[in-house]
Amino acid sequence: MKTLEVRLPGKEYRIEIGSGILETAGETVRSVARGKKAAVITDSNVDSIYGGRVRKSLKEAGFDCFTVVVSPGEGSKSMEVYSEVCEKLLDGGLTRKDIIVALGGGVVGDLAGFAAATVLRGVDFVQIPTTLLSQVDSSVGGKVAVNLNAGKNLAGAFHQPKAVVIDTDCLDTLPDRVFSDGMAEVIKYGAIEDADLFRRLSALGGRTGIMSEIEDVVYTCVDIKRRIVEGDEKDEGGRMVLNFGHTLGHAYEKSGGYSRYTHGEAVAAGMVKIAKIGEEIGITRKGCSDEIRDLIRTYGLPDSIEIGLEEYSQAVGIDKKAEGREINLIFIEDIGKAVIRKMDTLRLIGLIRGVEA
Repeated sequence: MKTLEVRLPGKEYRIEIGSGILETAGETVRSVARGKKAAVITDSNVDSIYGGRVRKSLKEAGFDCFTVVVSPGEGSKSMEVYSEVCEKLLDGGLTRKDIIVALGGGVVGDLAGFAAATVLRGVDFVQIPTTLLSQVDSSVGGKVAVNLNAGKNLAGAFHQPKAVVIDTDCLDTLPDRVFSDGMAEVIKYGAIEDADLFRRLSALGGRTGIMSEIEDVVYTCVDIKRRIVEGDEKDEGGRMVLNFGHTLGHAYEKSGGYSRYTHGEAVAAGMVKIAKIGEEIGITRKGCSDEIRDLIRTYGLPDSIEIGLEEYSQAVGIDKKAEGREINLIFIEDIGKAVIRKMDTLRLIGLIRGVEA
């Protein structure tokens, strides 16, 4: 097992990464919990595979536990489901001294984390991520949120977990599309911060190859995320580089009603597009977009998604009152070197039109 420590002002927590560590998750939760009750929030798919094992581990660690189960998928990241979850937590007798355990992928982690941040004005929680995307990205850093009609993750908070338990064996049960979804974020880490990781992913050549080294790959990604978060917990500066590919990716997600494309598929296409734009305006080395495109294809992800300019405009906030508005965009100068640049939104739309011509 590998471990990392996240150190923030007044908040420190341990990340455990290894094979088969789900069985001892209860001990980890006990080491950070103040009360005797643990509420497991999960979805029905994950509950059927891992719920029993986690509950058994929690009970063996002395917890009185109960489970709140939601439907799988992005639809559960809503205010309606959030409200239902909070009611069930209170019905189960949760107090401010107790702890919430988020067991599942990014949707469950975000939803459970937001509930933990807000119910009873804040309850401790532990992340047990079960998908590649949640293991390398969303379970670490404290960003928790639900979606609004106006857009994704617009009701949220910064609420750091008390611990993160990453059992890489959970990845064995993922369908190929869900595994590929997470690979978009793994590729992102290589593109923004670690050229050696990027080249390594290319050499591993696909899911079979990467699973032979998965513990080390996950550790490398989480370590990058840890270091960035320690430098900018509230996403006011350097942490923005983690959004490489996400501005355009959110446009793709929204265009598909948050159901046609996964988060990773949208981000993958967004990384290629923003790299092309970066090359067009002289920020990005020529050829980087091709390298990202080739690696994305290797891991079964789309390198482009077609939407209209109006959909791009809505995603970056252009309307009749927004002329001249600037947004922060993440580019790469080269593989492994991200930079933040401000750009007028109207110019961005013009550049998107240009690279699509």
